[in-house]
Amino acid sequence: MLYKYLQRHEWIHSGQKPYECLQCGKAFYVHSALRYHEKTHSGETPYGCRHCGKAFTHPNSLHHHERTHIGEKPYVCKQYGKAFRTQNSLYHHERTHTGEKPYGCKQCGKAFTFCRFLQRHERIHSGEKSYVCKHCGKLFSCLSEVQRHEHTHTGIKSYVCRQCGKAFSKNSYLEYHEKIHTGEKPYGCKQCGKAFTFYSSLQRHERTHNGEQLYVCKPCGKAFTFYSSLQHHRRIHSGEKPYVCSQCGKAFTLHSSLQDHERFHSGEKPYVCRQCGKAFTYHSSLWYHKKIPSGEKPYRCKQCGKAFLQSSSLQRHEQIHSGINPCTKECEAGS
Repeated sequence: MLYKYLQRHEWIHSGQKPYECLQCGKAFYVHSALRYHEKTHSGETPYGCRHCGKAFTHPNSLHHHERTHIGEKPYVCKQYGKAFRTQNSLYHHERTHTGEKPYGCKQCGKAFTFCRFLQRHERIHSGEKSYVCKHCGKLFSCLSEVQRHEHTHTGIKSYVCRQCGKAFSKNSYLEYHEKIHTGEKPYGCKQCGKAFTFYSSLQRHERTHNGEQLYVCKPCGKAFTFYSSLQHHRRIHSGEKPYVCSQCGKAFTLHSSLQDHERFHSGEKPYVCRQCGKAFTYHSSLWYHKKIPSGEKPYRCKQCGKAFLQSSSLQRHEQIHSGINPCTKECEAGS
């Protein structure tokens, strides 16, 4: 039995995946992972939630899901006391403290905390898209992407915030939203001190310091720091707008743009200034509002030194130097 576990572990380092799906050819390290994968083709979900009716492929997935309804989080981080619904989530979180990334991409050398993140990354190089939307047939690289996309067809939002009543299609969206109320930002950038709600957001931010751009658009050659940015950019070439407003029919390239637009219909203003009580539709509006009393202008022109409150204002100003919209008076005014 012990040799079996050792052999399975050695496959991670060698890259050997002996269990292959007969339908799509995808290979796995362990037979149980292949069995779970095969159910994505058959659509078999025999385990249903008694609270909301959502069905799952495996009983463990149902058990973890039911904790979202009762709020149970039995797994606690010993360093910071943060609690999690699953042991795997705690294990994942603990690596944010150690910085351990044992899984490296053979093509570009990028390292990952978990094997599944490496597998997802490798699909960027191979172009593999084995997950199909049941509603429209669109192909995706990973299961989470197709699940997120399918919610745009159904419109089901079964996860509700207890503080403000806002509903979400995925529990991860609800957890992200709940931190708006608490203001929790435990992950700080070592270079500039900026703090983030999620470790993944900190990782994305750190790339802005080192200038890393791994993802290249094949049609035009433009390079991006994040794969999601490349995906969004590709829609410029294709003209694709997959996110449609259910109230007015307007279509958007990004899901976040649709969410912003929907607030115009609902009138929702979830972002509130703690100092004066003023509420805003967007987090960026609240951020700019906070900068006004302090007079802080973090965006500075490299050529003339003039400072701006917003990045978009700096971009418009830089056109003066490029000759697109010449106006010497503004530059002479200084900061």
